[in-house]
Amino acid sequence: MNIQLETIERDAGSSFRILVNPKLNDFFFWHFHPEYELVFIDGADGTRHVGDHIARYQKNDLVLIGSNIPHLNFDYGIRVPYEKTVLHIRADFVEHLLAYLPELQAVKALFLRSRHGLCFSAEAKDRVGIRIKHLHHLKGFSQLIEVLSILQVLAEDQDAILLHEQPYKTQYNQKDQDRLQRIYQFIDTHYQRKLLINEVAHHCQLSHGAFCRYFKKMTRLTFTEFLNHYRINVAKRLLLRDKNVTETCFACGFESLSYFNRTFKRITGMNPLSFKQQYQGQKNTAT
Repeated sequence: MNIQLETIERDAGSSFRILVNPKLNDFFFWHFHPEYELVFIDGADGTRHVGDHIARYQKNDLVLIGSNIPHLNFDYGIRVPYEKTVLHIRADFVEHLLAYLPELQAVKALFLRSRHGLCFSAEAKDRVGIRIKHLHHLKGFSQLIEVLSILQVLAEDQDAILLHEQPYKTQYNQKDQDRLQRIYQFIDTHYQRKLLINEVAHHCQLSHGAFCRYFKKMTRLTFTEFLNHYRINVAKRLLLRDKNVTETCFACGFESLSYFNRTFKRITGMNPLSFKQQYQGQKNTAT
């Protein structure tokens, strides 16, 4: 089973990324990422596949997935209407903020348990499900406080179930994961300009050849392929914010509009303008 590293960009002005109904039910997306993930899916039966754990859920599911634990998108194969909200929380938020606030010790313990994968009780889903659905309507400080409040409720759920008896161990050692995180942060900072492989390899203290072998082993992609995927993810977000195709192309680091169009279509299956028009059509239908 091929696994992909998902690249995640925080929402503007936020410590988090919130996805609402990303609709990946036609895609088998077995992936991992350094970010912690809280996912709530409502209105359907489906499969929960986190690490070595596989089980069916009914009607809804609420799960906290630890950093770098591979998992399948929870809506894979669903053919009925459903709602899904995914909250991504960066590892540095957990490590730096929670470490120094005694009021959040229960939340800190919750993230430690997330290394097993955590499935929450029906009572917890009833208490926070609707709040998770409305997170994307909040901004700034209000969103931060609501996220911490939800996490506190989940930390107090005595009936939460560990998905693995022991913390899940990935196939990569800590040195590999730390190096990958440094690469990710470097791309996150510099993706808007031209990036050369030698520059990133030097940043990781690897030779060109060693870097290419390491990166392909970790991500199943070449560095250029990965960078293009990252930039296209950024491009989709800019297009959904009503940026035009040309300004989106150059804002996410492409130097050629024709290459941007070809790359976008190869990765998403449609050209940027069609992607934007399809989204606008869905939005207009919904309203």
